[in-house]
Amino acid sequence: MSRRHLVLSCLAIPLLVLLAGSPAAAATTSHHTDYVALGDSYSAGVGAPGQVGPCQQSPYGYPGQWAGRHRPRTFVNLTCGGATTDDVRNLQIPLLSRQADLISITIGGNDAGFGETLLACLTGTDATCAAVVAAAETDVRATLPAKLDATYAAIHHKAPRARVVVLDYPLLFDTTSASCPSSGMSVAKRRALNDGARVLDRTIRNRVRAARLTFAEVRGTFAGHGICSTRPYLNGIVPVPASDSFHPNLAGYTFGYLPALTRAAR
Repeated sequence: MSRRHLVLSCLAIPLLVLLAGSPAAAATTSHHTDYVALGDSYSAGVGAPGQVGPCQQSPYGYPGQWAGRHRPRTFVNLTCGGATTDDVRNLQIPLLSRQADLISITIGGNDAGFGETLLACLTGTDATCAAVVAAAETDVRATLPAKLDATYAAIHHKAPRARVVVLDYPLLFDTTSASCPSSGMSVAKRRALNDGARVLDRTIRNRVRAARLTFAEVRGTFAGHGICSTRPYLNGIVPVPASDSFHPNLAGYTFGYLPALTRAAR
């Protein structure tokens, strides 16, 4: 979820999708639904094929797949890789239609220093990783709740009749194997990073419930499919493009995120 440049240029012309050409076969119809996707790289589809533009949006991210299967009346994709809560409020929500009646979002990982923490764990010792994750957890508890509250309130204010589905983040790593060349992480580092993800997810869940929005948990659908597992739903280290590293792959968006949104949007 590294921060992306030219975010405003990416969002200035929202992607209004004509759904007949979507990559996913239609399963049901939602002809009266106006769907808007907000959020960061985990909503943009970073890690999946077909990414375009500075925001790295992929039609195989969960928003594009949901739209292809359910055929809403309109689908506007305002997601952007690297987005923070400030970016959602300042760049995405101003383009959000008041007529939207379904909104999905993942946000908070970049505010929590997701990329910086992963890099520190990749390059440092087990002790360094544990310390960096602990510091990130402290910051999440101290500062993220207010940022999430402000973001959720701004979404509701702009689109008051919408069902807002907030999805969380999966645990990145399988920790059952002693070695994991695809991740570059020891078992201790993987456990520490998973613990940090749990703190982040609990914070998101609690603020979503306080805002009376819809929370969609993805850890269950990703269970057994972390990096280092035999069938991972997430990319390990990817040389090119490096930004795909530690993001869901096509299977992760299809079998991890999409079912969670589908259940929550009913």
